[in-house]
Amino acid sequence: MMRRGVAAMAPLLVLLLLLSGWSAMGTPRLRERWEEGEGEWRPEEEAKGGGGGGGTGKGLFLLDKVEKVVESEGGSVHVVRGLPASGVPEAPWQHGGWSAGCGACREGLMHIGFITMEPKTLFVPQYIDSNLILFVQRGDVKVGWIHKGGLVEKQLKMGDVLQIDAGSTFYMVNTGKGQRLHIICSIDASDSAGFAPYQSFYLGGGGKRTSVLAGFEPKILVTALNTTFDELERILPVKPLGPFVSYTTESGGKEHGQGDKRDVGENGRESEPWRPVGRGNDDERGSGQSTWTWSWRKLMSRFIGGELNKKSDKTVRAPEPYNLFDHEPSFRNTYGWSISVDKHDYHPLDHSDIGVYLVNLTQGSMMAPHVNPRATEYGVVLAGEGVIQVVFPNGSLAMSAEARAGDVFWIPRHFPFVQVASRGGPFVFFGFTTSARRNKPQFLTGPTSVLRMMLGPELAAGLGVPEKELKDVMEAQKVAVIEPPLPEKEKGGKEREPFVMKQVAME
Repeated sequence: MMRRGVAAMAPLLVLLLLLSGWSAMGTPRLRERWEEGEGEWRPEEEAKGGGGGGGTGKGLFLLDKVEKVVESEGGSVHVVRGLPASGVPEAPWQHGGWSAGCGACREGLMHIGFITMEPKTLFVPQYIDSNLILFVQRGDVKVGWIHKGGLVEKQLKMGDVLQIDAGSTFYMVNTGKGQRLHIICSIDASDSAGFAPYQSFYLGGGGKRTSVLAGFEPKILVTALNTTFDELERILPVKPLGPFVSYTTESGGKEHGQGDKRDVGENGRESEPWRPVGRGNDDERGSGQSTWTWSWRKLMSRFIGGELNKKSDKTVRAPEPYNLFDHEPSFRNTYGWSISVDKHDYHPLDHSDIGVYLVNLTQGSMMAPHVNPRATEYGVVLAGEGVIQVVFPNGSLAMSAEARAGDVFWIPRHFPFVQVASRGGPFVFFGFTTSARRNKPQFLTGPTSVLRMMLGPELAAGLGVPEKELKDVMEAQKVAVIEPPLPEKEKGGKEREPFVMKQVAME
């Protein structure tokens, strides 16, 4: 029985080592590609099962449960749950002695959020019950949040990563000139209460709900804020403004010195400023917006203490955002590059214990089969197409699925997997890991692989093959980490016969 189990591994090793070759395409400029609109997430297609096989049941590790948290004319928040909609079924490795269940699948549960905002909109002040890691996929945004007892504001650009602690009040303003804002964020599901992906507590408007302050009795708020009933009524409107509101002023003045210049939309023509829905006629909208802006600042001044539009005597310093494009890749070769960010690079990640990564594979190239020993991995395909394969602990193929821009996938800790770019172009994916420590992936092929390090009589005996034959196979691949593609044709122009891997169940 042992020899049959070992023999089942041999075809897999041969398959992995056959995937080698040459690619001549260089690394693309991601900023330009994303500015052209490539890689935009499509929640409506995901909800219909249109993403990469997740909705068809062919992708066990492609996430397809999309939830619309909030949506209006000014923006939206969609969340992809951290586990497939159908849950994880009983896996093949649970038979024949594997009784641990799917603990690895449920470890490090995380949700992936997608925030979109129209130009000149504000995502109203709120706090949530989960840690957030923000990644600006496209656009520019001003983020303000409470850090160590004071208000901090940072201007973020494409590629920036920023953490906001659970319970820290924050807001966002789309400052891009006529450009829609796209943000991808991680939501730590371990901190969330209830069945929702996360719970928002709005200080401003919030869709069907109003500010959490409105839940208190008026006399309590009048006393706590040291104000009058008339002022309180102006500050807390009866009708909620919604989670996204029009925002065209800064501290009561014109926005960034633009004067009366109209906003120019993406089509090059002047666009009307977006207005929140359900606020009466145009006159009421115009007067209500300035009143709300003034009232909100007055409310925050009394609620937090000190004027928000004036510099405090105490300077509050917060870590600068970490931009993925402003740093050299952690690894680079002819076939692609990867960036890995942990707590040593951006220390706020230590608090949430979450890492960040970005991978770019040139056409046809492959991130060598490997294992993450420290973290579960969540990823979002930003551009291109590719194939993701995941292997069960018993050596059987758990998933082989095509993934394209917009798809979300996850890889349980310890599960072997591989990502292969299509021959049509680069395969780019961004994501989060459930550990802020250096991940140190263990590669299964190539010169830096664990099998190469263990090459010797013991490994040969374990595989049931002569040591010399094993050495010839293991040392054939000269490229590490990101490997060249499988040649389309062999010498002489003959196409290579497809390799079929026979699966043998472990007894």
